[in-house]
Amino acid sequence: MLARRGLSVSMSAAASHPQRHGLVALSSLHSTTTISTVAIPTATLRHFSASAAGAWCSASADASSSTPPAAAASTPCMATLAAYYSKHQARPPIPSQQHPVFGTIPAEVKMVEVGPRDGLQNEQRKVGVNEKIELINRLAAAGLRVIEAGSFVSPRWVPQMAQTASVLRGISLYKNVSYPVLTPNLKGFEEAVKSGAKEVSIFGAASDTFSRKNINRSLEESLTQYESLAHRIIEADLPMRGYISCCLGCPYEGPIDPQRVAYVAKRLFDFGCHEIALGDTTGVGHPASTAAMLRAVLETGIPPQNIAVHFHDTYGQALANILTSLQMGIGIVDSSVGGLGGCPYSPGATGNVASEDVLYMLQGLGIETHVDLNKLIDTGRFIFGVLGKPTRSRV
Repeated sequence: MLARRGLSVSMSAAASHPQRHGLVALSSLHSTTTISTVAIPTATLRHFSASAAGAWCSASADASSSTPPAAAASTPCMATLAAYYSKHQARPPIPSQQHPVFGTIPAEVKMVEVGPRDGLQNEQRKVGVNEKIELINRLAAAGLRVIEAGSFVSPRWVPQMAQTASVLRGISLYKNVSYPVLTPNLKGFEEAVKSGAKEVSIFGAASDTFSRKNINRSLEESLTQYESLAHRIIEADLPMRGYISCCLGCPYEGPIDPQRVAYVAKRLFDFGCHEIALGDTTGVGHPASTAAMLRAVLETGIPPQNIAVHFHDTYGQALANILTSLQMGIGIVDSSVGGLGGCPYSPGATGNVASEDVLYMLQGLGIETHVDLNKLIDTGRFIFGVLGKPTRSRV
């Protein structure tokens, strides 16, 4: 089945009539929710001709076949796409609860720990492989179920990430924990796969100038590159997350139009990204600008259960922005243990919001995370001891 707008799924009755912002009451969320049909986004299909897709499928199915035609070589067939979207993108609505003060908010939040990658990449003191491995293992033992393990980028530009392959091979693989890595180009993706990565991330920016400063490509050029990379990721059947930088402000362009963020988010979602992480790279956002940006993204048709928020705390607004996001139905929150981080391409930006601070707030709101606060605090003390400075967490 083809749909005119984005991903179309048919779920159980509970999922077919979500409440406002895609939330459903806990009592109406059935454990037997299934997906019966999945449509391929038309924005993706228009790049895939039926003849090319058919040739790719035929060649892939025939083990003795020669290399597929050049026109089809990097184009997944429709059956492959449908299976990929069904497996990785389609999700049930977020369970909700009624808070006496803040209204409808998620009953459970998935915390995505970005400290080992987005956090450490901007630290001046080199952190060794064994120290990174211990950091990641401690985070998993604290109950975090998504831990960004590193990135496969040029060590010339981000030397802190030079040994990500060794880190991936050395960590203890906890059950039900994913360890995504950032792969900004085909070379990085191929190295990640060779190193055993099971989930990858790509990234774009809502600012053309930031994109040129970061990867030496315009916004549109970067999206074209990531579309080709997405084809390879789909063929490998790996989950793919999409980051967007500068969603609320750019160090070079200033305020960012929410419609531009929405445009990039929809493009990444149509490429096959199962989560779109909306990043306030400069940390200039506040609740009003956060709400306007999220409203624009949600109006594209991307379900709230496929959207994450990623706030830096430059102006002390990160927790307030997260609370605003929760009230708008978002249930995936990025954070960094101890407030590690910054951005090498965003002058003046401070670290990510501290995971300990986020967890403390979520627990106060009665939101389940399955993360142990005391173990998380100890992990923050560990890595900041390695760095030789005090943790930035206020908890």
